Amino acid sequence: MAEDKLGFLKNYPDINAEPLWTVMEAMVPPIPSPKSVPHVWEYQKMRPALIESGKRIKAEEAERRVLMLINPTMKAPCTTDTLYAGLQLINPGEVAPAHRHCAFALRFIIEGERGFTAVEGEKITMERGDVILTPPWQWHDHGHEGSDVMIWLDGLDLPIFQNIPVNFAEMYAEPRYPSAPAENSSLKFPWAPVQKALDSTGDASYASYTYNKPDGSPLSHIIGGAAERIGAKAASPEIRDTCSKIFHVYEGTGYSEIVDAKGNKTVLKWTNSDTFAVPAWSGITHHNEGDEAAYLFSYNDKPLLNNLNLFREQQKQ
Repeated sequence: MAEDKLGFLKNYPDINAEPLWTVMEAMVPPIPSPKSVPHVWEYQKMRPALIESGKRIKAEEAERRVLMLINPTMKAPCTTDTLYAGLQLINPGEVAPAHRHCAFALRFIIEGERGFTAVEGEKITMERGDVILTPPWQWHDHGHEGSDVMIWLDGLDLPIFQNIPVNFAEMYAEPRYPSAPAENSSLKFPWAPVQKALDSTGDASYASYTYNKPDGSPLSHIIGGAAERIGAKAASPEIRDTCSKIFHVYEGTGYSEIVDAKGNKTVLKWTNSDTFAVPAWSGITHHNEGDEAAYLFSYNDKPLLNNLNLFREQQKQ
C-alpha cells in the first residue's frame, strides 16, 4: 500500500495499533499455512547420540534425558506446529525423578526390557510397542530394572503452550512417587492387540486403528493416537485433513509422499524405528517397499481440533 495511505498513523505514535488491512491475507490465508515442514529423524543416526548422552549426562543432572526432535523450520519445542516429539533414554538402575506438569504426555516404547513408568502410584512395565499415558498433573517417574538401555518416544502437546502460556511443573519431594505394580493399567496400551486388530480386517493392502480409552474417548483432550498397516508392496489411500501428525515406524521399510496445500511434494524414506513429522493439511500416502506388512504408530492433534470445531478433511472427489 502506498506510503501516503499509511502516513497518517505517524500522527498517532502512542496508540499501540497497526492496520489489519495490510496483513489480512497472512492472518486469514486462503489455505491452511503451517510453519512446520515434513521431516524424518533416522533412528540409526539418533541412537548413537542418545547412547553417548547416557554416558555423559547423569539422570539427576538432566531430570529427563531427552533429545528433542525439532522441525527444521521451527524452534524447540516444535516437532510440528502443535506437537512435540523427543527420544528419551534411561540407563539400568536409574530413576528419572518424579514430577508433574500441566502438559499431557504419551510414551511409545522403542527398545529395552524391564523399564517402567510410575503414574499416580501405578508402576507400569514397559515393553516394545506399548503406548503409556501420563495425564496432566499426575505424579510420574521412570525407572529401569533391566540390564540394557530403555529408549522410548515421548509425545507431548508442548507447542500449544507457546501461545497459551499456562504450562508449569512441580517436583516431588522424593525421587520416586510411592507406587505398586499395576498389571492391567488403563494407562497402558500394548502393541499385540493393536496389531491383531490391524491384521484381522480382511483387507490385505491397508488397515487403520484408532487408540481410545476404555470409555471410548480419545487418549486426551488434545492428543489422539492411531496405527496403520500397509501390506507388502502396497500403499495407503491418500488422506488430507487439518491434523498435524507424528509417525513412528514400528516395523517395515518404505516411504511416504507428503503433498502440501500448494501441491509441493516431499518424499520421506523410512525404516524400523524412524520418526517423521507431517504438517497440517498435508496429503499423505504411505508406500511399503518390503515383502512383509509395515506398521506405523502415530499421534495427532485431532482431539484438540474437534474440541475447537476446527477439524476438516478433504472430501473425496
